[in-house]
Amino acid sequence: MTSKAIAIVAGVGPGTGAAVARRFAAAYPVVLLARSPENYESLAKEINSSGGKALGISTDVSSPESLKQAFAAIEQEFPNAPIAAAIFNASGRFVRKPLLELTLEEFSAGHDVSVKGAFLFSQLVLPNLVKHAEDSSAKYPPTLIFTGATASVKANALMSSFASAKFAMRALSTSIAKEFAPKGVHVAHAIIDGVIDIPRTREWLKDAPPEAKIGADDIAESYWNLSTQGKRAFTNEIDIRPMLEKW
Repeated sequence: MTSKAIAIVAGVGPGTGAAVARRFAAAYPVVLLARSPENYESLAKEINSSGGKALGISTDVSSPESLKQAFAAIEQEFPNAPIAAAIFNASGRFVRKPLLELTLEEFSAGHDVSVKGAFLFSQLVLPNLVKHAEDSSAKYPPTLIFTGATASVKANALMSSFASAKFAMRALSTSIAKEFAPKGVHVAHAIIDGVIDIPRTREWLKDAPPEAKIGADDIAESYWNLSTQGKRAFTNEIDIRPMLEKW
């Protein structure tokens, strides 16, 4: 007998990742993956103390060894549990710099997580997602969601590292979606076009009305809605921006 389906959120922090984890924790036990334990410890405690179930694991998503260890820990905690939803919210180090001043390490920094990490994460969750898709008792098709950015579709000056990584992750998502949709797996890429209202951006646009920033809880709700779509209406890409964003 299999265990209750779980959700996995890679890239948990005080903003979008935490909001997504809280939203999915209302329906599933959630696994919280982040490089630093301080990004998930208080959140896991909050979810567990409120009647949910959360497991936090310190994970470097750009490392095959670290990810394999994380998934071994998941299997130990939730043996044979199907994955209902997997969210890749991790993002590499943001470097804004003139091209001729970029080092190779700085250029690669974003790619290590946004491309390599997304690829490794996908390889580990997809077999389980396919297996869950074959379960006729599953309430919703299993879903894999990637968090993108404005830079996923628009590259600006000084943004060659970040934009090329986000472009590549979007392409990866599209390729996976086309390969795995016939197997019943819903794959979606979210273009987060605007400033997210999180602690780190509190001073940004501080004189603007609330509608100038994207609410992290609203992103989470959009992700939840994606995960509940039926097989006859998969949304494979979604643009999310606040009411007052210029685009």
